[in-house]
Amino acid sequence: MRHASTRTAKRLGLLSGAAALALGVSLLPQEAQAGPGDFQRGPAPTEQSITAERGPFATAQTTVDGPTFNRGTAYYPTDTSQGTFGAVVVSPGFITPEALISWYGPRLASQGFVVLTLDTNSGLDQPDDRATQMLNALDHLVQSSSVRNRIDPNRLAVMGHSMGGGGSLRASELRPSLKAAVPLMPWNNDKTWQTDQVPTLIMGAENDAIASPASHAEVFYGSLTAAPEKAYLELRGADHNVALGSNVTIAKYSIAWLKRFVDEDVRYEQFLCPAPAPNTQISEYRHTCPTG
Repeated sequence: MRHASTRTAKRLGLLSGAAALALGVSLLPQEAQAGPGDFQRGPAPTEQSITAERGPFATAQTTVDGPTFNRGTAYYPTDTSQGTFGAVVVSPGFITPEALISWYGPRLASQGFVVLTLDTNSGLDQPDDRATQMLNALDHLVQSSSVRNRIDPNRLAVMGHSMGGGGSLRASELRPSLKAAVPLMPWNNDKTWQTDQVPTLIMGAENDAIASPASHAEVFYGSLTAAPEKAYLELRGADHNVALGSNVTIAKYSIAWLKRFVDEDVRYEQFLCPAPAPNTQISEYRHTCPTG
């Protein structure tokens, strides 16, 4: 465990950089006086639609390069008739290439999001480094990328696997204006997230020998005392790498969480509340239950 003084100094450095980045986002135009339901995108969801390999939106993709992160692939709905979309950056974990998280791109974008799957500066990057890159990538998406006109800069989220999941917790702590975070099998030496104010869905894997839920995901969930809403989903019989290939359960609850908090779409609350009972795919589910 890091010494408190080292951790404080590092956080101050990250916070100063993140504050400048957040200022740039705050200066962007906002959608005028959005009311309840104004961010809903696509038809009313069903169990079939949320678990389908592709959602209702046709998608396209483009390579995105930025000066303050490595590169990534942006997936986005081709439909421009429904207004702008929320944006999500997805980070891979330790020594994991973008290719192994690329399935999240079309899966989430086809449900009505602009999604950037990130290739980190180095496979060895630690969670704090990944957090900075995710925030830099979000800023680049909304300020300079070719898809910026499709994005609502006030509806942004982060998601990541392993150290990318640990990075999404740090990114949420640094930028409380984020609408949602979805850490998958998150790994981080920091276990204290009491100042994180972002609605967060953490997923763990029952048989994870790398980021065991008892030492990581469950501890992180318990520390999220300032988060307005939170949930913990544990995948039955799964290992650490379950998130690196198409998985219906991960997709379903990620989509529901992002829709509920990025799009403020209460139509998706049905998949989160009442909470799912343990079943063949889910060994445990804890929650605060989203409020309408």
